[in-house]
Amino acid sequence: MRIVFLLFLIVFSQIVLAQKLLILGDSLSAAYGMNYEQGWPHLLQQNSKWQLINASISGETTAGAAARLPALLQQHQPDVVLIELGGNDGLRGFPLPPIKNNLNQIISLIQQHKAQPILMQIRIPPNYGPRYGKEFANIYTELAQQNKIMLWPFFMEQIATDSSLMLADGIHPNAKAQPEISLIMKKLIDEL
Repeated sequence: MRIVFLLFLIVFSQIVLAQKLLILGDSLSAAYGMNYEQGWPHLLQQNSKWQLINASISGETTAGAAARLPALLQQHQPDVVLIELGGNDGLRGFPLPPIKNNLNQIISLIQQHKAQPILMQIRIPPNYGPRYGKEFANIYTELAQQNKIMLWPFFMEQIATDSSLMLADGIHPNAKAQPEISLIMKKLIDEL
């Protein structure tokens, strides 16, 4: 009986002491088009020392996430927040200044909550024009530099060019891509 109790204490202490990483993202992190258990956040949780909280929602915009964030921070008390947002804003052709302002607000809210924000570089398809695409991508570099935070590479860079890893819409990764994204993210998270 004592051995069982000791094992329980060890497991419980590891769960309690695990650092929390909140994923604030859109459909790319929300297992769009598949079961939740097939998505990269769930797969990554199986091999991570971090406690991952996936707060990603398909269709999420930077404004929507900024509105949801205070409650998420209060509820989950994360140590780190990964910001994987902006794609839906860009795909809808939203003006760039509000996108940047929303992302900056999200970063500020995370910092005020004494958590570490990490920004993921987001890119949009080239059919929005080279100028918009370049200025959109620059938002992330500028915000990372201004706020002195980490900027992680877009996990879709290697995935999006392989049609066998993409859904028919050409925007979302399929179930086959999820283990690969999980490995990409594990390397980044392990460096924290």
